[in-house]
Parts: sequence; C-alpha cells; structure tokens
Amino acid sequence: MQTRAARPTAALTALLAALAAALLTPAPAVAASSSRTFRPAVTAASLTEVTGFGSNPGALRMFRHDPPDLPANAPVVVALHGCGQDAGYAVDSGWTALADRLRFSVVVPQQSTANNLSKCFDWFQAGDVARGAGEAASIAQMVDRQLADVRGDASRVYVTGLSAGGGMTAVMMAAYPEKFAAGGIVAGLPYGCSDAAGGPYPCMYGWANQTPAQWGDRVRRARPGYPGPWPALTVFQGSADGTVKPSNMTDLVGQWTDVQGADQSADVSDTVAGYPHRIYRDPSGRAVAETYSVTGMGHGQPVDPAAGCGSAAPYILDVHLCAAGRLSDTWGLGPG
Repeated sequence: MQTRAARPTAALTALLAALAAALLTPAPAVAASSSRTFRPAVTAASLTEVTGFGSNPGALRMFRHDPPDLPANAPVVVALHGCGQDAGYAVDSGWTALADRLRFSVVVPQQSTANNLSKCFDWFQAGDVARGAGEAASIAQMVDRQLADVRGDASRVYVTGLSAGGGMTAVMMAAYPEKFAAGGIVAGLPYGCSDAAGGPYPCMYGWANQTPAQWGDRVRRARPGYPGPWPALTVFQGSADGTVKPSNMTDLVGQWTDVQGADQSADVSDTVAGYPHRIYRDPSGRAVAETYSVTGMGHGQPVDPAAGCGSAAPYILDVHLCAAGRLSDTWGLGPG
C-alpha cells in the first residue's frame, strides 16, 4: 500500500473528528438499532482482501466478494461503507447475499483511521474527490482490477454507499462517469456540496443554496468535455434523518436531473413498501433519477431482514424496505 500524503492541520483534524462524531450520533429511526454492536472488522468469510490493485494514492484497502459460480461478463457493484463501519457493511446491507443469488461480484473499499480518525471516506477533501487523485483514484483502480480478475462486464458497473460512502458515491459518479452505469446514494450528499456550502457541516445540514444548474455545473467541471452518458441516480433518504438533512436528496435530484437534461418534476409518483417513491425521466423517456423517502427513518441504510435482506445493526435499519434489493432490480442485476 502506498504511503499517503500528510494529513491536514491540527485544527482541521479536530473538525474532522467533530464531523465524524456527528455522523455517528444515533438519529431517530423506525426500527431502533443503537443497542446492537458493530460487525467485527472484516471477519465475514465471504470477503477477501485484494492487494496490488494499483498505485493506490488514497491508501485504501480493497475487499471483494465473488460468488463461487460467478460467470464471465457479470456485473460489478462497488459498496462504500459509512463512518465507523468497515467492509462488513457489504454483508449487513445485504449486498453479498444478493450477489450469491443473482451472480454478480461486489467490490468493498475500506477506509482507515490513518486517513480519517473515524474511518469516513473523505468526500469533502479536495485531494480525494478529483479525477486521478486520492481516494477517488484508488476506488477507480479497484474497479479496473476487479474487471480484469473476474472478466466482468465494464458496461455494468455500479456504485453505492451510505452516508460518507454516499458522498463518495457522488464523487465517483462525477469524477469517473464512464466507469459507472448508475449509482445508489443512501443518506448522502451531492457532489461538490462541501465547497458549495462552505464546509461539510453546512453541507450536511442542507445550507448549500445552489440552483440545479449550479449543482450540475459542479459535476460537469469534474469531468470536463465528457459527452455522456452520465450514470443514473437512485437516492434513499430517511425523512427523520438529523445527520444528513432530507433536503440533500432534493439537491441530489436537482444536480443529476440537470446533468441528464431532465426537469425536476417527477414523472412517476407512487409508493413502495408504503414509502413515497419518485422517478424522473429525461426527454427521451429514460429514467435518470429515482428517490425513496423513507418516512420516519433516521440516519442509516434501509434493510428488510424478514425478507432475507441484510441484518439490523447501527445505521443498518430494519424498515421493511431493502435498499440493496431495490437497486439490484433497478439496475437489472437479476430477478430480485
């Protein structure tokens, strides 16, 4: 693993620690989970560490899950954990079980305390969110290694993440749009939000105050001259999330509908598992953005253990809705 450049000043380190504390403060949820313990660090037998996947400028670790009967040209899903979590997020959120059933592989980047004291992906650090640099470049290198190792389908690579992992999902969609067919952001942030708001806290609280065009310009500047296609977006957001305010979902929709040339009026408004669900289409009729507003849910990943989706844990919340399953259906990973 490559040595990472020196981290920020003591003042900024203190800010990052405070930010991580806020991200790890339990929020109201439909199904309480704060009494449960975290899954031990990467002990699931189904996860294998991979080394030597590139120059790794972001000094991340790479884990993956490859079903034993994985065919060639199978899809690849990149799953990014939240603060205080580790690669076991891919197990608790239901992604590894889905991979076994539907026969795709899962890449699981893992943050370290050397990069961030609370193991948050650095979605707000300039050196980690630009194309060709830092953590974003490390994740892109993991995708390339996985595609080569399993002979995966480069046109069917997807990225998803929770909280800080959701923020990094937006980074990957913006900085490396050619690598991803779609992204799924769970309680995350728009690309460039920290800069727009004047810091990570104002961003999380929804104070960026940007128009859809301004949000879209931030994405376009991340990959100048890119002609498209851009990744489609799906967002899951708890209506009672006090850590990443629900207005961030509105900003994400504004950002990515603008990038996709769509308006901000939903073309489909219905409910899924009793929760409001919206679909936004571009002028050709293609669904380019989709949202799930999980009524009453705090900060976390929606799972449905009774239906075989995931395991309730801190910030992995049993709300009878499987985010991983809904994404796998939207992305066409299998019958669902």
